[in-house]
Amino acid sequence: MSEQTKGIDEKFCSECGAVIKAKAEICPKCGVRQMNPPLAINLGPVAANGKSRIAAALFAIFLGGLGFHKFYLGQVGLGILYLVFCWTCIPSFIGFIEGILFLTMSDKTFNQKYGQT
Repeated sequence: MSEQTKGIDEKFCSECGAVIKAKAEICPKCGVRQMNPPLAINLGPVAANGKSRIAAALFAIFLGGLGFHKFYLGQVGLGILYLVFCWTCIPSFIGFIEGILFLTMSDKTFNQKYGQT
């Protein structure tokens, strides 16, 4: 049995597991209506590893002093470094600037830089 893989704009059917378009309301293979996840917040396009540029920007702006955005992006070492030096307020300043950079960055650039799993 071959393993199915899905693209960025695809999802698995909740009933039969077939790969279908992410916006599909009904699976074309089995005809079952697809349910949206409850309380899902759409923060724009996501990278291949599921990380959102907008979410990273919000983490950087509001919680950047504690390195939350670094942990979110999988950069644990830098996240710990931000935590160690959070008392100096330097990580807060850097986090705010990184948040602005994330907001001005294109989705393509974000995916190339942070989209790896």
